[in-house]
Amino acid sequence: MNWLTINSEEEVDQIYQSADYAIIYKHSPRCMTSLMAYRQLKSDVNAASDVQIPIYYVDVIQNRKESMAIANNFGIVHQSPQILVVKNGECLYDASHEDVSLRDSLASLN
Repeated sequence: MNWLTINSEEEVDQIYQSADYAIIYKHSPRCMTSLMAYRQLKSDVNAASDVQIPIYYVDVIQNRKESMAIANNFGIVHQSPQILVVKNGECLYDASHEDVSLRDSLASLN
């Protein structure tokens, strides 16, 4: 899996318009729950080197516009931390706070 940072609303639009699966992780560097979720997610991503789905990272403090564009485009309530599985402009799975899990995210693909 490749970590890609979202830095513009255009990148959000590209993900929204893509026919491919993508995972988006929304992170707040000011939140302890977010920090714990991010550490676990990084460990899980490193262990899933055979998975070919891109995982996008957005800092909800530094990139507030992009974070809100994700919520608006995919029709979800903004949370942090939050993980989404998206494809074809739809959010197929989302979880937040202690429920952020790469395993559950990947299971939603089946």
